[in-house]
Order: sequence, then C-alpha cells, then structure tokens
Amino acid sequence: MDKTTVLTNKQQRHVLYRLLTYTKPHLRLIVLAFSLLLLTTTGDVVGPIIVKVFIDDYLTPRNLSFQPLFTLGAAYLSIQIANVIVSYFQLVKFQEIAVKIIHQLRVDVFTKVQSLGLRYFDKTPAGSIVSRVTNDTEAIKDMFVTVLVTFIQSGFLMIGIFVAMFILNVKLAVFCLLILPFIYLIIHLYRKYSSIFYQDMRERLSQLNAKLSESLQGMSIIQMFRQEQRLRDEFDSINKKHYLSGMKNIKVDGLLLRPAVDMVYTLALMLILSFFGINSFESPIEVGVLYAFINYLDRFFEPVNNMMMRLSMYQQAIVAGARVFHLLDETDMAPEQKDVGKKIEEGEIDFRHVSFSYDGKQDVLKDISFTAKPGETVALVGHTGSGKSSIINLLMRFYEFDRGEIQIDGVSLKDYPRKELRDKMGLVLQDPFLFFGTVKDNIRLHNQEMTDEQVIEAAQFVQADAFIEKLEHGYEDKVVERGATFSSGQRQLIAFARTIATNPKILVLDEATANIDTETEEAIQAALEKMRKGRTTIAIAHRLSTIQDADLILVLHHGEIVERGNHQQLLAKKGLYHKMFLLQNGNVDTVENAIS
Repeated sequence: MDKTTVLTNKQQRHVLYRLLTYTKPHLRLIVLAFSLLLLTTTGDVVGPIIVKVFIDDYLTPRNLSFQPLFTLGAAYLSIQIANVIVSYFQLVKFQEIAVKIIHQLRVDVFTKVQSLGLRYFDKTPAGSIVSRVTNDTEAIKDMFVTVLVTFIQSGFLMIGIFVAMFILNVKLAVFCLLILPFIYLIIHLYRKYSSIFYQDMRERLSQLNAKLSESLQGMSIIQMFRQEQRLRDEFDSINKKHYLSGMKNIKVDGLLLRPAVDMVYTLALMLILSFFGINSFESPIEVGVLYAFINYLDRFFEPVNNMMMRLSMYQQAIVAGARVFHLLDETDMAPEQKDVGKKIEEGEIDFRHVSFSYDGKQDVLKDISFTAKPGETVALVGHTGSGKSSIINLLMRFYEFDRGEIQIDGVSLKDYPRKELRDKMGLVLQDPFLFFGTVKDNIRLHNQEMTDEQVIEAAQFVQADAFIEKLEHGYEDKVVERGATFSSGQRQLIAFARTIATNPKILVLDEATANIDTETEEAIQAALEKMRKGRTTIAIAHRLSTIQDADLILVLHHGEIVERGNHQQLLAKKGLYHKMFLLQNGNVDTVENAIS
C-alpha cells in the first residue's frame, strides 16, 4: 500500500475523543489521580514563592532572624518531600488507568476480529491484523501511560505558573503570554507534517508484519523453491520505505521539537531581563521577583519541552488509534442469525436454487438445488474451482448468501441460533488445524463438560488411540503450534476425534481422508460408516474411490450441478463423472475414447 491516507485535524480530534471514551469506567480513579496531580502542581508553584519571600524579605534587608528562617526552610523542605510522595502515588494511579484502558481496548479489538466474516480475512493479510492488535494498541498504551499524563501534568503546572506570575507582576506576566502563540505554531506545524510520516510508517510496519507472517508460514515452500533471495528483496524494499519515512520524521523532530522551543525560551528570557533592566533605571528591582520569574520561566518551558518531546508519541498513538478504530468499525461481519429458538432434530439439508458470489460480480454457485436426508451421504465432486468448497462455506454459515434458500429440517439456515449450528454440525477439513496445548485439549476444545472418558471414546472410535497411547505422555502430550510435530495423518485423526466427540447431527467432510495412508484410511472408512448412521453427511471428494457408496453424488462444473445420481448411475451416463473415474483409474485408452 504505497498511498497513505493523511488524517485531517478533524479526524485526529475524533480519534482522540473515541480514545478518551475508554476513560468513562474509571472516573473515580481519574478524580483521585487529578486531585493528587493538583497537589503536586500546587507544591511546584508555591516553592519559588517561598524562595522569593526569603530573598526579598530576609536576605536582601539582612533580616536573618532564626525563627522565621527556620519556618520558611521547614515549609520549603516539607513541600518538596510531600511532592515526591504525592507524585509517586499520582503517577501510579495514572499508569493504572492507562493499563486498564489498553486492556479493555485489546479485548475489544480481539473480540471484533473473532466476529468478522471470512470475507474480511480473505482480503486482509494476517500480519496486518496482528500489527493492529499488538503494535498499534501498544502505541496507544504509550499515549495513555506517558503522553496524556505528561500533557495533563504540564497543563496544570503551566496554568499554576501563570497564576503565580500574575500575582507577582501583572505587566510582565502579560508580556510572557506573548510566547504562547509561538508555541502553538510549533505544535501545529509539527502535528501537520509528522502525521503524514507516522501514517506512512504505520502502514509500512503493517506490511513488514504481513511479509514476515507470510514468510514464516511458507518457510518450507520458500526453501524448497529457493525463494529466499526474492523474499529478502521484497522485505528489504518495504523496510527501506519504513526507514525513509522514519528519517523524514526524525528531521521534523530535530527541527520543530527542542531547537524551536529553546529559541522561544531564549527570546522569553531576553524579554524578562530587558524588562527588569529597563525598570532598574527608574526604581530598584526586587531580586526575589526576578529570581521567581526566571525560575517560573524555566519551570514553564520544562513542561513545554516535555510536551513537545511527547508529541511524537502522541502522533503515533493517534495514527495507531485511527487504524484500530478502522478495524473496530469494520462492517464485514460474520453472517447474523435470527435465533428464533429452533433446534436441529433430524439434520435434513435442503438447498433450493442457491446462487452465490464472493465478489458480488461473478457467481461461483449457480442455481444449486439438492436434498440430503438423515442417514444419507451426499458427495460433491468436480474439478478445482467447480464450487464444492463454496457449498460447504454456505452450509457452515461462513459466508452470507442472498439468493435462494438453505433449510435444515424445513427451517431456514438463518433462523437457527449460531450455537445450535456449531453444536449440531461437525466439520473436518483436508488440512486440520491443531491448537497449542495437549492432545486431549485439541479433542475436547476446552469443553469442560466433556469428560476424559468421552475424549478417549472419541479417539478410539476413529482409531486415533493407537498412536496417541504411544506418545510419551499419551493424551497429555504437548501439541506445538499447528501440530507441526505430528504427521498429516495423525493431525487428521485428531480432527476426526474432535468432530465425533461433539456427536453432531450433520457431518461435513472436506476430503477428510486425503492425508491418511491406505491402511489408516480403511479404518477411517469403517468408522465413517458407523458415524453416518442417523446423520446427514456432506462430503467433498477428490478421490472417487472414497465416495462410491454415497447415496447421492453431485458433479459440479463451473458452479453448476451438471450430473447427479449414485456411483453406478453416473458411470452408466458416461458423462463427466465417468471421465473423471477413468482418469483416476489410469485407463488412458478408454478415457481418450470417452473424451472423443
């Protein structure tokens, strides 16, 4: 993504407002933190006034009485000690608020990701999503932990300093107000230019994560086909663009942060010294007032510098917040269910004139109609891209459809509660996914209502117990990420056990025996025969030998059902199924004759 959308000031304010809405549940804690902050600000403002009183009322006139000096010294020391203690608690409270806010924001983002439809994941790289959940929320955390605390504390202190200045000398305090427009101009320019570069940096970081995720997942293919150099070049290209954006922002930081503020500070110091110098020709100047004003000027620019140095973090957080809220506002959700309280009792599936398109332009399914009755097996066969997986995607409610109707037991698929669909439909994919944990957890899927005995029974049913019991720790053996230490067949057997353990009414098999050796496949086929009794089974098959006993075979071609019937009926038709069967059985001469 080379083009970067720049956030306008209005959009930045909107992002900040949405971030601040996360503070609402913590109002009591915020009030306490602000009260402590007010105390520390008061201490910072009162300190120089005590020194001013000491200089003008005691040191200059040489009035060195012990009692008042001791009182002033004790008061000053007490204020400094109290400030340290109160500052500690104030900082802890603000940090606590920030951590709680980010905790909730991350939960919201992760929850949103889980509720999005598969369409969103089809078009969005996984690394980009990970970047928003981790890197972007971390940048927002930095804003709450550091930036807002600094801005609020600095704002309190600056107001207190100006109040003290007006108490000491109204005319000079008014002159000092002249520096505020210059500071505002610096902040405005910095926000204007840095937002462009930070937005670009965030996009590049997201691309880096996406490229890294893709490389790690496809490492075996990369090494097999010697794609290392190409991936390095692509990664280096993105990384270089990230570096260039970072360098542009560093130049803006170097010009508009500390140097520009220091120049304004120097001009303000010259203004104060000139004011006192000119006044000294007319009347004596109060050294204490001069000290207090210079001290206040130092203290005023200290929070200004702190704010300016934190502006870069603030800008990053606003850009990151915009990306996070863009994800939270995503409307490509998983299909909704009306939840009319229906239950799946028999599991009869009825597709009625269903058409479907992923992109809204080209149909991948065209007028699909068929019925699968309880206890029956309906097999879907066809060449790659014929629409087999799309039928399963619609049946499982992974994608929304708006043409035609899908019914289970005479009730629209859209009218069942999502939990009912997931409880009564079991899915086994060609490439099963195993979670990090134990073998038992992967069969149970952390369903605490499922007993260990049920887990073992499910494994025995699909004959997975033979290899599981040979593992070092049996059912408690660790499963690494994606089950990489298991063979494809072992992962498939665990997936079968996982499905059987839920006792579904409907079985959906996506070439479920493709990665299993012949001996194991025979055992699985025997298990499947038992599983199908009283259950509706929808099976995608690439190897026609696995579905010869299916009650109904649907032959798909370019999204349409071109043939239907059982194995013998379809062979007798000598159509597309017949050609596919001959191809898989290696009878080339007969195939050529059939095609011709």
